[in-house]
Amino acid sequence: QVQLVESGGGLVQPGGSLRLSCAASGFIFRLTRMGWYRQGPGKQRDLVATISTTDNTNYGDSVKGRFTISRDNVKNTVYLQMNSLKPEDTAVYYCVRLRGSLIDWGQGTQVTVSS
Repeated sequence: QVQLVESGGGLVQPGGSLRLSCAASGFIFRLTRMGWYRQGPGKQRDLVATISTTDNTNYGDSVKGRFTISRDNVKNTVYLQMNSLKPEDTAVYYCVRLRGSLIDWGQGTQVTVSS
């Protein structure tokens, strides 16, 4: 079955960096569009970034220029490098598999940005 296992979350000070990883299994990773969503406290889930099978990327407006999504088709892993973190980036970050309008979700990893 499809498994998406996130790691790399934690507590970081404003201005700091974190790299999230998502290990995928149960499907042909290199043929699948992947992405990250997040849900902050009291907020709806928002798209953070997506990456296509040909490494085309898209970002939410609030993270453009600070976050970078990438993938390793040998390791079946998608990454989210987060720089210049702000308190408003505090959220649970979810790795997703994207198939048209269908989304498969990981369990999420908490990122807290606070001094």
